Amino acid sequence: MSDDFELETLALHTGIHRSQFNEHAEALYLTSSFVFENAAQAAARFSGTEPGNIYSRFTNPTVTAFEERLAALEGAEACVATSSGMSAILACAMGLLSAGDHIIASRSLFGATVNLFTNILKRFNIETTFVSATDISQWEAAMRPGTKLLFVETPSNPLTEISDIGALASVAKKAGAWLAVDNCFCSPALQRPLQLGADLVIHSATKYLEGQGRVLGGAVLGSRDLVMEQGIFGFLRTAGPSLSPFNAWVILKGMETLKIRMEAHSSNALEIARWLESQPGVAKVHYPGLVSHPQYDLARRQQKTGGGIVSFELKNGKDAAWRVVDSVRMISITANLGDTKSTLTHPATTTHARISQESRDAAGITDGLLRIAVGLEAAKDIQADLARGLAAT
Repeated sequence: MSDDFELETLALHTGIHRSQFNEHAEALYLTSSFVFENAAQAAARFSGTEPGNIYSRFTNPTVTAFEERLAALEGAEACVATSSGMSAILACAMGLLSAGDHIIASRSLFGATVNLFTNILKRFNIETTFVSATDISQWEAAMRPGTKLLFVETPSNPLTEISDIGALASVAKKAGAWLAVDNCFCSPALQRPLQLGADLVIHSATKYLEGQGRVLGGAVLGSRDLVMEQGIFGFLRTAGPSLSPFNAWVILKGMETLKIRMEAHSSNALEIARWLESQPGVAKVHYPGLVSHPQYDLARRQQKTGGGIVSFELKNGKDAAWRVVDSVRMISITANLGDTKSTLTHPATTTHARISQESRDAAGITDGLLRIAVGLEAAKDIQADLARGLAAT
């Protein structure tokens, strides 16, 4: 596909390699292995001197179609697909880092990411220093000779803090480190971190890329040298946290409507955020599209819209938050996000329950905080569902 095409066109046409049947929709290749014409071809495939599929743990035409399409949307040279968003972060770390290396990460991260850095990677002598998502001076002060990776979510989960990707890229480049950006909340429809200076982009394709809450998937994107040659693909090939062909096919079909879905999610989210600000039981609303958001101006420069995630704090803490959760009838009570259906969760006891109270306090995740991933229902119906619980607070 030509680089001249717009994102919505790329999302429909990139990665299609028709078989002998000349199918219109992408083919689904459900096979564990691939047949070689002779011994010489098998040897050439395994040595890398001849391109082609070998084994679906690391090469499969349907998965390749997903990788090519997402790379086109993000403006990346290369993409490695993984079984989930967390396995994408693991592949990035294990593929690029060694014992003794150091990570600087925002303290405003998804709970499982914090646990990966503090509990898993630490066992392999890879240390992580957590700093403010928004204070660049803290990133600079945390630098040490062994710092190899800077890792950030922007917007962050769940408070939608916005990190200055360009500024962090400059910090990383000056130190000879890589900057990895988790782009899950925005997707390439709203933000393209590589264009802003990031070295790597991480995705949980489970979320907005797929868009309907059906399957798991993940991806790491960046330059061909960094993604394919320096260890990320090699880790996937050996360790095998691979995206299944079926999941890749489902995500491919979801990506076709990514742009229009993200526009609709964002429009609804802005309406809900403004409405929540007017509710007497709500102490604070976190949404990058609100003028009240502390990084509103940065969000306008860095993102096309505010996205689909709104977090809000109840004045009466956990009891009030749980009352809202227990009162909804249409909104799904689940920790997933990026679905066409609105979802509601209490981060302190779900997505961030496994991190320490101290870490939650440092990240600003209070007991009264709720996160709503605003879906594609009518905004007035989402408001009415939330209003039932808010009235009870």
